[in-house]
Amino acid sequence: MNKITTISLIPLAFFSACDQDEKKLKHTNVILIYADDLGWAQSGAYGSNYYHTPNIDRMAENGIRFTNAYSAATVCSPARASLMTGKNPARLNITDFIPGTRANIFPLTQPVMQQYLPVEEFTLGNLFKEAGYKTAFFGKWHLSKEKFGPVSLEHYPDKQGFDDYFVIDKPDRQTNPEMDPHWTNLIGNTSLEFIENNQNEPFFLIMSFSAIHDPLMEKADSIRMWREHPLSEKPENNPIIAAILSRLDRTVGEVLDKLDALNLTGHTMVIFYSDNGGLAINNYVPFMDYYPEGEALRIADQKPLKKGKGWLYEGGIRVPLIIQWPQVIDKLRVTNEVVSSYDFLPTFASMLEIELPSEVDGMSFLPVLMDDAPLPLRSHHWHYPHYQRQAEAPPAAAIRRGEWKLIEWFENSLLETGKPAYELYHLGEDIGETNNLIDHEQEVAQQLIYDLKQWRIEVNAQMPVKNPNYKLP
Repeated sequence: MNKITTISLIPLAFFSACDQDEKKLKHTNVILIYADDLGWAQSGAYGSNYYHTPNIDRMAENGIRFTNAYSAATVCSPARASLMTGKNPARLNITDFIPGTRANIFPLTQPVMQQYLPVEEFTLGNLFKEAGYKTAFFGKWHLSKEKFGPVSLEHYPDKQGFDDYFVIDKPDRQTNPEMDPHWTNLIGNTSLEFIENNQNEPFFLIMSFSAIHDPLMEKADSIRMWREHPLSEKPENNPIIAAILSRLDRTVGEVLDKLDALNLTGHTMVIFYSDNGGLAINNYVPFMDYYPEGEALRIADQKPLKKGKGWLYEGGIRVPLIIQWPQVIDKLRVTNEVVSSYDFLPTFASMLEIELPSEVDGMSFLPVLMDDAPLPLRSHHWHYPHYQRQAEAPPAAAIRRGEWKLIEWFENSLLETGKPAYELYHLGEDIGETNNLIDHEQEVAQQLIYDLKQWRIEVNAQMPVKNPNYKLP
């Protein structure tokens, strides 16, 4: 009898503990720190010995670092739309930055795309608000018809589930580089106030920076300090980017310190992520004559990755992702699991035990965070039917499954150019995409081509078509 009683009590205690753990998960604070155009390798946590990011590195030392994290797009608006909704940009028909490149001067005409995120879409803001969280979005939005003004208000963050918000944009010619040109301090200080004011209830906060987006502007003395660094002349390093990133990193540190001071660190998930790959040597950055030294014009090589923002090579879509969550991650971890922008909403929905809406393309990676469990093998797709003039990148699509990645160049697959339409890489052996295996792995290539075409049909991806008015130069 005693033995039976003892055995029956153990499960009761166990389930009680599980209930408590689930309750804690449901009330975990979440802070998403979203950098702009920050490259995969542009921090100490990802191997840079030039860019100084002690606070981002501190997150990695106390959390989990993803080596195979991606953006769902190679430019801003589609990546942000995917993050918000859990959907691939092609399904949303938001496939370029808003408003996109409208010039009709290319061999292919670009499809007309959606010019804002519809308020009917279920977003991260809606998800956390439904769970009883206080929600806030501070910074770059870029999901409205215009960035500012009356026409934008109907699609601003407050229409997408966010209680508190303000919207900023990148600098312009009138911006004073000496006065917080990317609004980094403003976003940081407002976020600290929000955390302080909501410390006694669960909150969800997105800190959406414009750093390090062009134009590259920062205080002259900070740039001068980085210019004097012995590694500043390396092609992957840029003193202005280093100065911008240092300010961003200090803001990350202030957030971490505030959580410590308020005893919130233990039950707060802090995420550091980038919207797409970094500005690269191939990117043209406008009106950079402010700095005659020339660093801004060469931008930065994204080595070991190929190309950068605007391209579907790894340099344009592979991004840093670090998650600090002491409640479940109690030591430094590194994972090779492949995740993307559309996986965040399913992950948070799983954490909050909220049913997902239909047509979500992402998958919860909560098992990776909780138990280091592998995710099922799946395909990731990219669809960019536009010309990215800043990077001189042509329309393209891509698919990754396992270690294999295939890229399709639409001009070559849709027009009779006589040039190869596809490239195939084994990323496990060739992260820099230097060895095109398309002629050696035909079976793999044909399967990926088929899968990519079938996926486009499934999501009704809008395709470019031959431009009848195009004349060869």
